[in-house]
Amino acid sequence: MTSLRLTGDERADALLSRDPFALLAGMLLDQQIRMETAFAGPARILERLPGTPDRLDPVALAGMPEADLAAVMAGPPAVHRYHGSMARRLQALARVVRDDYDGDAAALWRDVDDGAQLLRRVRALPGFGDQKARIFVALLGKQLGVRPDGWREAAGEYGEADVHRSVADVVDDASTARVREFKQQRKAASRA
Repeated sequence: MTSLRLTGDERADALLSRDPFALLAGMLLDQQIRMETAFAGPARILERLPGTPDRLDPVALAGMPEADLAAVMAGPPAVHRYHGSMARRLQALARVVRDDYDGDAAALWRDVDDGAQLLRRVRALPGFGDQKARIFVALLGKQLGVRPDGWREAAGEYGEADVHRSVADVVDDASTARVREFKQQRKAASRA
């Protein structure tokens, strides 16, 4: 099993490494908050759910009353600064995984014909625009070995080797710092 190191929290990283839906949920949450906070979100949600589950179950999340999931995400501390809208997006994502992939998030990328098909599947998910979908394809390819023909091309600039542009390139504290630096430079360039 691959050991992801995206959050700086061993427990949260272990969940992301063993639970494909938790990884998808972390990617969904990765907007307008720190990357590490977003990817630690699934572990925080899991610890607040009733019982002692060892994974983030998309079937259970899809069937939860919306207000209950929003309360789980509200905390304190909040899983996301926009916990209400992100709870709705997370539940929509869980419903797609439940309905289209029989509750198995890994089925999203298992047995795809090529990178273009993988990108189409990811881009079709609620809350996944083009850039987020390309980053997730790169994360799958670079860190989880999901490499159908053309995956690098589908991931675009995020699929390039030896770069530090996104969470797909995070493997330790140093790479996290380099990704953060890249994002700050890109943001500064877009403001100029």
